[in-house]
Amino acid sequence: MFFLSRLEHKFRLPPHLLDLPLEDAIKRQIDSFFLDKVIAKYGLCISLYDIKSIDGGFILPNEGSPTYKVDFRMVMFRPFVGEVISARLKESNRNGLRLSVGFFDDIHIPAYLLPSPSHPEPHPLHPEDINQVRWVWLFNETRCDIHEDDEIRFRVVKVEYPPIPLEQQECSKPFAPMIVTGTLDADGLGPVSWWV
Repeated sequence: MFFLSRLEHKFRLPPHLLDLPLEDAIKRQIDSFFLDKVIAKYGLCISLYDIKSIDGGFILPNEGSPTYKVDFRMVMFRPFVGEVISARLKESNRNGLRLSVGFFDDIHIPAYLLPSPSHPEPHPLHPEDINQVRWVWLFNETRCDIHEDDEIRFRVVKVEYPPIPLEQQECSKPFAPMIVTGTLDADGLGPVSWWV
């Protein structure tokens, strides 16, 4: 789930950071450039782990800031296929479930990867809203609901890094640079309350 990734980047150090020690100023620049951002094939940048080297400090013509080449390691969130992760239910609709691990919310469980046989029912708190449903799994005639406050274990089946759209329609969902798709269709998966 979490990996150390070694990265190299050139940073311009703005003048307002020049009164700080060099490493502290570089750390601020790394945080502003990478923290909470997704790098394709690497994952979501969680935090700076360490700085391996800082080279340069050259002021290029027509610039008032020194440029440094920095080699550093970041802690990345990058789930692997087959990994089992615990998350919380964020949204439930006819297409399936959307889960959150707190710092990352683009985890989708499509309806066809829910335990079989499952079916949606109108949400008891919002029966008039057709977009909000509660999913129910029928196991040996026992009704197993997925509730809003459930801790849910899922298995990762796919991690995607979709290309950045050139244009985005006004009414569309916000772009997600990393999408994790999971399944609940196996023993031990689903709400923890089902298995205790």
